[in-house]
Amino acid sequence: MKKYIMALDQGTTSSRCVIYDSKGNSVAFAQKEFKQIFPESGWVEHDPMDIWNSQLQVAKEAMEKGGLKAENIDSIGITNQRETTIVWDKTTGIPVYNAIVWQCRRTSEYCEMLKSKDLEKSWKKKTGLPIDPYFSATKLEWILTNVPEAREKAKEGRLLFGTVDSWLLWNLTGGKVHATDVSNASRTMMYNIEELRWDEDMLDTLGIPKIMLPQVMDSSYIYGTTEEGLFDGPIKIGGIAGDQQAALFGQTCFEEGMAKNTFGTGGFLLINTGSRIVRSTSGMINTIGWKIGEEIKYAIEGSAFVSGASLQWLRDGLKIIDSAPESEELCNSVEDTGGVYLVPAFTGLGAPYWDPYARGLISGLTRGTGIAHVVRAAVESMAYQTWDLIDAAEKDMAHFGRQASEEDISLLPSERPLRVDGGATMNDFLLQFQADILGREVIRPKVIETTSLGAAYLAGLATGYWKDKEEIKQVWQADRVFRPNMDISVRNVKLKGWHEAVERALSGGALKSSD
Repeated sequence: MKKYIMALDQGTTSSRCVIYDSKGNSVAFAQKEFKQIFPESGWVEHDPMDIWNSQLQVAKEAMEKGGLKAENIDSIGITNQRETTIVWDKTTGIPVYNAIVWQCRRTSEYCEMLKSKDLEKSWKKKTGLPIDPYFSATKLEWILTNVPEAREKAKEGRLLFGTVDSWLLWNLTGGKVHATDVSNASRTMMYNIEELRWDEDMLDTLGIPKIMLPQVMDSSYIYGTTEEGLFDGPIKIGGIAGDQQAALFGQTCFEEGMAKNTFGTGGFLLINTGSRIVRSTSGMINTIGWKIGEEIKYAIEGSAFVSGASLQWLRDGLKIIDSAPESEELCNSVEDTGGVYLVPAFTGLGAPYWDPYARGLISGLTRGTGIAHVVRAAVESMAYQTWDLIDAAEKDMAHFGRQASEEDISLLPSERPLRVDGGATMNDFLLQFQADILGREVIRPKVIETTSLGAAYLAGLATGYWKDKEEIKQVWQADRVFRPNMDISVRNVKLKGWHEAVERALSGGALKSSD
């Protein structure tokens, strides 16, 4: 009987299920969007039941489309929006509050208070992360503080915390397994990435009972089987990874120095740094890429909070385009942006700026500015943010290389092609502009949904569906290589304009620019 791998890809705006064969080909796909909740300015929430129900629905739909039964599914891999925080009742399974999404900035003031206690340096050494509302820890603290009786119930062991992977795993197994993997744990700002454990000193400072945290396991590991009745038979759950680490794995960036950028709701650059943590002084963060048995891979990462979401804003907010794919035609309809820059700081700016109070900005408007110029500026902003992330990462890695052996200098990603994925990579204009502004090749793979593919690979490795990573490397194929074709002087002028616009978007930037 032919077997397949099911990948559950739970994202920020939709839940997806992709079923893959042994050659990495998609044989069935289903997707369902769910409601975004914005209670206040800068706040973002999801209904956890929407997350679970939509994910289960697309899993069943994909199996039906493929004419598959549980016996045809070798195993399930889970990948998920990271940092999003859910707390639920251990007995009833009912969430005590909405999921607080990674984009949410409600804990900005609390983070500033923690910084004022000079905690950031020591916490960053342990977790690889700056103190920022982006991560799970302060979101969890907010729930425990603001939901009546939550902290007391948590201390009594009646409440459970999880990122989205844990929430899905718990529901898939009928409440039998409360666990996460190292990649998701490393995004919570509570996990010591060197010692591979929840940090009790940090938990004490935040007032978070350790009893409510999930067990941390390998990324490729048989976590359990699905609860009876969910499908027509039990299915093994064999892999978990946060979406960006899953994409790094799905792009087969197994070697040190290999890099990928995902153009999703946000923009996420990850560079494999092997078994070493490359400490950043340039606004990047350290994260665990994956752990398989005794092998652990770290990565240096930069996250732009808003990337493809800027096109959703043009569609749903300003209503100046009907669909994201329409943007490519508009971009090509004008020679350039006419001096317009769009800084999509709708929920602050992430790496390398880390300014939660920055706000979105459109600059350079004239009477000659049209819709196409604004749309092109939004698309170009996705590439500019990637430039910022790579520039910061290379500064860190160059510093690391100078202090290490000649072997370590090979970590430097300079001149290496950038592998890209995510829905926006279907926009050829974006990828050509990305290659031009970076001055290096950009490679789009045949399978652009590498997040789900990475989850599938991890699950298949756990069960023996794929023998090893070498076999997986043979599955990955390039679709198109975009080569730079922009004069360096033009590139520098464009980058100068971008950074001037960013300066104005930063908190206090508009005031400083008028001095």
